[in-house]
Amino acid sequence: MNYATVEGQKMARIPAQLVKQLRELTGARVMDCKRALQESQGNLESAIALLREKDLIRAEGLQQNEANQGIVESYIHSNKSIGVLIEVNCQTDFVARSATFQELARNLAMQIAAIPVESVESLLSQTYIRDSQVTVKELLDRYSAAAGEAIQVKRFSRFGLS
Repeated sequence: MNYATVEGQKMARIPAQLVKQLRELTGARVMDCKRALQESQGNLESAIALLREKDLIRAEGLQQNEANQGIVESYIHSNKSIGVLIEVNCQTDFVARSATFQELARNLAMQIAAIPVESVESLLSQTYIRDSQVTVKELLDRYSAAAGEAIQVKRFSRFGLS
């Protein structure tokens, strides 16, 4: 691996493609991805772990902010027997209008359709159906850290044929 010297420290030169891959996997900012890859000497798994630690710390602080913007998303299962309405909040309408935020809300609605839950707290403790390595709370923390805003599930309703 090539190395560059920065302020007397030997730093690994990180290929832009690896930074891009880490960003796509985590949603973290480019410079954060680059730093994590440098700290982990180009090891993708270690960089993900570093970002997870840092993002969770940053996300915890963000979650204390007031989130009074957001969207109401719906999901109707293909056989029309299950439907979900969910309110997901953030701090600004800019984030609420983003495709990433809207995709998150849609995926959370599908999560509730797939695995019935009674409360927001029980939803947050579930394993995320699209990535068994994280809980729904950890997923929200990742999105929150990437957006730089508090992102919270306010409420939801699940409807199903009896």
